[in-house]
Amino acid sequence: MQGANSRRDGLKKKPIRSTLEGRVLWTRQRRIEPLVSTIARETVALPFPPVRESVESQPGVLVQTVLRCLEDAKAEEIVCIDLNGKTALADTMIIATGRSNTHVGAAAERVIKALKELGVAAPRVEGLSHCDWVLVDAGDAIVHLFRPEVRQFYNLEKMWGHDRPSEGKAG
Repeated sequence: MQGANSRRDGLKKKPIRSTLEGRVLWTRQRRIEPLVSTIARETVALPFPPVRESVESQPGVLVQTVLRCLEDAKAEEIVCIDLNGKTALADTMIIATGRSNTHVGAAAERVIKALKELGVAAPRVEGLSHCDWVLVDAGDAIVHLFRPEVRQFYNLEKMWGHDRPSEGKAG
């Protein structure tokens, strides 16, 4: 018990002024204020990163890039569905078919690479490990790449096509 007290007494304590009820608080930390002022000075001195023009400010560029990539990858039955007024998920849905799992995966990789080159920071991708159905979410555009039998089974064109009613408010 005495050993614990002697260790505690051996530490130097410095008072820090507190506005809380006018009390003086004790602490074992040293020289916090110079560190805080150094961090504040360095933070202010850092330059701002350059502003890049976003993909969203160029309407149609994102969709045209994806369509060009799919055509270059020899994707089949490419369909572009306008989702404006139907959902808030995205503005455009692009659906395409690949001949095999390998073809679907290669086309998806090509689309992802083109999106990154265009400036889409991190397109979200699902299904790339199996390549039956790969979904690439690029923000304003959603890309679905299917094998033929999987596309026929899910039939997204019918679900999101022209006969789909507009998204309305309940009331």
